Amino acid sequence: MKQFSDGVPMTTIYKLVAITVLIASASVGCGNDDDQAVFSNEIRLEQADVGPFTFDLRVAGRSSGTPVILLHGFPETSYEWRAQLPALAEEGYFVIAPDQRGYSPGASPSRISDYDLALLAGDILDIADTYGAETFHLVGHDWGAIVAWTIAGIAPDRVRTVTSLSIPHPDAFAADFADTTSCQYTASAYFDLFVSENAATLFLQNDAAFLRGIYSDFEDDTVSEYVAAFSEGETMQTALWWYNANVGARDITPPTLGSISVPTLFVWSDDDAVICRDTAERTQQFVDGPYEFVVLEGVDHWIPERAPDEINNLLLEHFRRH
Repeated sequence: MKQFSDGVPMTTIYKLVAITVLIASASVGCGNDDDQAVFSNEIRLEQADVGPFTFDLRVAGRSSGTPVILLHGFPETSYEWRAQLPALAEEGYFVIAPDQRGYSPGASPSRISDYDLALLAGDILDIADTYGAETFHLVGHDWGAIVAWTIAGIAPDRVRTVTSLSIPHPDAFAADFADTTSCQYTASAYFDLFVSENAATLFLQNDAAFLRGIYSDFEDDTVSEYVAAFSEGETMQTALWWYNANVGARDITPPTLGSISVPTLFVWSDDDAVICRDTAERTQQFVDGPYEFVVLEGVDHWIPERAPDEINNLLLEHFRRH
C-alpha cells in the first residue's frame, strides 16, 4: 500500500507548530494513539494493490477504528465523500473511499464484461481484505449503492450495516424498471443514451459540455475535479461500461438478489428526478433485517453533497444503533 501527500514544503519550525496543533486537535474524542495519530482526521490519498489492479482511494481516520467503506456513484469519484470522510473519522471510524473499477486508472480493464456487478462487488471485498477489514459499515450512493446492496446480499457476514443513498433495493428497481407503465421505466430513459456507442464522446465533446451540464449548479472546484477525472484516458468510457455490462438494452442482467438481513438504512430524496417514490417505497419488501427509510425533502439526487450534515448525522446514528 502506497501513501502520499500533495502538501507544500514547510520550514522546520512551521512543521513543529503544525504538528503540535494537529496532535492536540486529534486527541479529542479519538481514543488511543496509534501509527496515524497526527493526521487521523485528514483525508489521505492512497493506493491499494488488489490482484492485477491498483485502486486509488481517499482514506481518513486511524486504522484501529471500526472500518467504514464509502462507494461513489456516476458520474462522480471518491471526491463525492469529501464531507463524510473527516466527519466519520472524527468520531473514531476508519473510513475508506475507493475510486472503483473503471474510475481508478490502474483498475480499468478493457472489456465490457469486466464490469459485471459481481466483479465490482468482489473488488470492494478485496479492498476490505487489503486493509484488514474483516467486517465493516458499508455506504453507497447511485451505482455505489447498487454495489453496496449486492455485497450486503452475498456477504452479509462481512457487513455490519448497509446504507443506500438514493437507490432502492435492486430487485425493487428491476421490478418497476421492467414495467413499461411505471414511473421508474420513464425516469430511467437516460439509460438508452448511456449505453449507446457514442455516449463517451457525447459526454466529453465541446469541453465536456454535456458532463458539465449534469453538474450545472455544483461549485466550480467540484466541477473541475470531476471533469478532470473523466477526461483522463478512457475513464469516461470505462465508467459508462457499468451500464453496458449490467443494464444493456433496458434489461437488468444481474440475477435476483433476494432479501437483505443486515441492518439497513435507505435515504431517498423527493427531488430525485431519476428514482421514483413508488420504487423507493417498494424497498421495504426486500429487507428482512432492521430497516429505516428516510426521505429528505427538497433535495435532489446528489445527496452526499447536497445534505452533508444531515447525512453525516444519519450515518453516525445508524452505525451506533447497530
